[in-house]
Amino acid sequence: MPLKTTIRRRFAAAAVAAGLLAMTACSSTANSASQPIDKKDIVLVASVINTTNPYMASMIQGAQALSKKLGVPLQIVDSEGSSQTEISKIQAILAQGKKVALMVNTVASSDAPTIVNAVKAAGGYVSIWWNKPDDYEPWNVGNNFVAFQKYSGVQSGECTANALAKSLNGKGNIVALAGVQDSTTSQTRVAGLKEALKAYPNIHLLDTQPANWDPQQALQVTQSLLAKYGNQVNGVWSADDGMTVGSIQAVQNAGRINDVKFASDGLYPPEIKDMQDHMGNDAIVGETFHRGYMAAAIGLYTAYQAATGAIDPSKLPHEKRDSLFQLECVTPQNLSDYTKYDDPNYISSWMDSLIKDGPWNTPPTPLVAGGPEKLP
Repeated sequence: MPLKTTIRRRFAAAAVAAGLLAMTACSSTANSASQPIDKKDIVLVASVINTTNPYMASMIQGAQALSKKLGVPLQIVDSEGSSQTEISKIQAILAQGKKVALMVNTVASSDAPTIVNAVKAAGGYVSIWWNKPDDYEPWNVGNNFVAFQKYSGVQSGECTANALAKSLNGKGNIVALAGVQDSTTSQTRVAGLKEALKAYPNIHLLDTQPANWDPQQALQVTQSLLAKYGNQVNGVWSADDGMTVGSIQAVQNAGRINDVKFASDGLYPPEIKDMQDHMGNDAIVGETFHRGYMAAAIGLYTAYQAATGAIDPSKLPHEKRDSLFQLECVTPQNLSDYTKYDDPNYISSWMDSLIKDGPWNTPPTPLVAGGPEKLP
């Protein structure tokens, strides 16, 4: 990287950090924002890693649907895959004056304390989805850090790895695409993959490379892996379907779509269609079911309830503040059981259920355990 570019980036990062410190120092009421906030003084904010990944697009859809149901304005933060951009945009919204109820899918786990401190200083409330340091718990921070929420990464990795290994009859070579390296979501899913493969000694994991949840990067990474390993590759495991989209394209470009199997997390619309169309000799063999719109709405509604005084986070049990929600394993055989959840009419009625039943009790994704998630 050119020296001038490096210097500019360091100065920019320093400016963001300085702004957040100043915000914290100047707030005299930040540490105990305990009074309920009037609905008209709240803005919902949903922060996603990027807008190219279908899961992130689904998260935005969920935030918009909840905003409409509640009659509360919404702002979307596109982090563009950058922690610096994520923090800067959230800081700018906090400076606008309204109290924030924020759901953030952090770019990196290490972003969580910085974002929480900024929201706390501004008297807002935040729920984090997917990524935070394991030892950074809401109850040690205060009510403004309402909750951390996710689906089990280990279970996801095990689900998809088992499906991939079985499709290869327990013998072959696979490559794996991870997400962002500093991401507990990616780390736990890869850990689940490796744990499941212990039962299949004749399945060999040739390589694991990060593709940052991005279809285009996944295309490039898969092309490089195919160039390196050639016809040895029998299967591609991905930590997320957004990367599967790119890996499928790479395998198609190589003329091997009938020879390679895929397993991944998320059950995105392109993969549903590919499974229904029996693409590539039934190339997609395993998925997991959870929905971005559900995650975003659960996180936003949790923060909103804390902001309005409907819940007191300090009185919640720990499993409701560091939470694991139900995840399902999906194969071509049970695919039809899950496609109904993508009907727009269902999404609207699901929001009604969320508002009625609360963030921890709404099927098909209720709370099932507390975190932090343990690696195998």
